[in-house]
Amino acid sequence: MDFHPNDLPISKTYDLKDEKDASDAVDDMVKLGFRDKNEGFKVLFPKESKTAKRIGYTVTTGVTHGLKQKKEIPDIRYWTYHHDDDHYAIVLISSDALTELGF
Repeated sequence: MDFHPNDLPISKTYDLKDEKDASDAVDDMVKLGFRDKNEGFKVLFPKESKTAKRIGYTVTTGVTHGLKQKKEIPDIRYWTYHHDDDHYAIVLISSDALTELGF
């Protein structure tokens, strides 16, 4: 990877506290969609181990499942990384947008 996920353009950032917030963010991302956009979404969530695993799983599998339910091809790329001392982050973007942006 020749870039950091922070280099990608972001249309919306979600600051999540728990799994309920994660489910709401997934619903919103699926509703807004990934198709025909050259921007992605960023999800920030606490580093507390148990919560982080649950939120990460909810977001990554939820977006894929939601797009399939919408009859869209879930061709999404995502990266999870340490955002700061208190947060992890996941950046999600469509593969087509990633190609168009030259990454």
